[in-house]
Amino acid sequence: MILSRILAVVAAILLVGAVGVAVLGPPELPLGRAISLLDHGLLSALHGSIRAHAGTWLWDDVLLPLLVRPAWLVPASIGVIFAGASLTAGSRAGHGPHRRPGNPKRWF
Repeated sequence: MILSRILAVVAAILLVGAVGVAVLGPPELPLGRAISLLDHGLLSALHGSIRAHAGTWLWDDVLLPLLVRPAWLVPASIGVIFAGASLTAGSRAGHGPHRRPGNPKRWF
């Protein structure tokens, strides 16, 4: 129950943030450009640490395609995933028999 609420709040924050970036930012602003506007050295530091610790395939095949996408797309996608996880976690909590305590009446 609490997990589904936490996931729903995170999903709402991500979706509202994605709408805010889409509306307030320049049209088709790539994620890499948005990150470099926030911090100039972050992408180069991230690239160096990923090459040193994980290999070039992670940068070339996973992160680089994400950096050329619109800046609103990544938080919106993660928000939709969290919203689905919230609905799934909330629906599993309610399963099971619902009986009242005490002696039930039997109708034979």
